[in-house]
Amino acid sequence: MIRVDAVWLAVQPLDMRLGTEAALARVVGIFGAAHPHHAYLFANRRANRMKVCRCGRRGGRSRHRAAAGLPGRPADTRGPP
Repeated sequence: MIRVDAVWLAVQPLDMRLGTEAALARVVGIFGAAHPHHAYLFANRRANRMKVCRCGRRGGRSRHRAAAGLPGRPADTRGPP
């Protein structure tokens, strides 16, 4: 099971083409640091996809991209991840 102690939501959109290092740089720039066991959520400009960046206890990073039916969006806008 993936441990997540806190979830942070960014209000600025993120370019979903960014790689792991660029997304981590965005986390540090917005939130000040990437804390262990914290998840950082970003939405794209159209607000129909989300990207989750999570840092583990040893500084390892994992990135997950998810298509989500976000509030105010119909469920049929979901596409492949």
